Amino acid sequence: MKPDREAPGARSTGLLGPSDVRRLAEQLNIRPTKTLGQNFVHDAGTVRRIVRLAEVAPDDTVLEIGPGLGSLTLALLEVGARVTAVEIDPVLAAALPATVAARMPEAASRFEGVTADAMRLAELREVAQAAPTVLVANLPYNVAVPVVLTALEALPGLDRLFVMVQSEVADRLAAPPGSRTYGAPSAKVAWYGAARRRGTVGRQVFWPVPNVDSALVAITRRPPPATSAGRSDVFTVIDAAFAQRRKTLRAALAGWAGGTQQAERLLRAAGIDPALRGERLDVTDFARIAEQAGRQPSAPANIEVPR
Repeated sequence: MKPDREAPGARSTGLLGPSDVRRLAEQLNIRPTKTLGQNFVHDAGTVRRIVRLAEVAPDDTVLEIGPGLGSLTLALLEVGARVTAVEIDPVLAAALPATVAARMPEAASRFEGVTADAMRLAELREVAQAAPTVLVANLPYNVAVPVVLTALEALPGLDRLFVMVQSEVADRLAAPPGSRTYGAPSAKVAWYGAARRRGTVGRQVFWPVPNVDSALVAITRRPPPATSAGRSDVFTVIDAAFAQRRKTLRAALAGWAGGTQQAERLLRAAGIDPALRGERLDVTDFARIAEQAGRQPSAPANIEVPR
């Protein structure tokens, strides 16, 4: 396939342009679906910007989730990185190696495609054999948060993540305590690392054009809070605290703790005002609450953490 004449950047390197994307989709009989959140990037400048902001270097092994037709994949390979691409759609997964070989043959040996569901821990852990150091992805809007959390849990060797997500999701991932958009996703991501927004992306670089805005988020891995409580216990407290945002912690944690009195006792033991709401606490506060619960003679049940 000849590179797209509409995109000078794509013409010189093999990156995909607008008509390339449509042509590939037509050849594969792909009709983008909302179910899989398929909005394909077709702008060479955008994918190069993502790679640059993600600080991808030639010695990086990159995990890409949801590569689709390969626009971002080719930009990652362009800078010399090794790329393992995880794609749930078997048609797209089967076509991607051929796209790489045709448009960037010198990079084919640095590419590996995997057909898997990135939200399944067992399947994603199998990818760890490639020892990815960084995750870079254009994530489907409807699964962005669980994919990020699953990747952080399943692949502790990831030093950083750089994702393009719906703008509102970006706000939630990077929100600090006390802000309007701070919630369970913000606190859970903070268990693993520091998140910050790195800019916005216009709607017109996608096909089909989405009806929402997109933004970029960088997450840098750091050690979790120093606590004797486990991640699952801390996440259970977070979920309970944000299940009913308008309630005080005393009321919100009552069901988890076994009553309002028990919740108040645990909160005071952790040094936290029971009259506060969950959005005022950071992840270390939630860890202290879970730690105090673990010290009680009849600690709250360890409920499976929902994603």
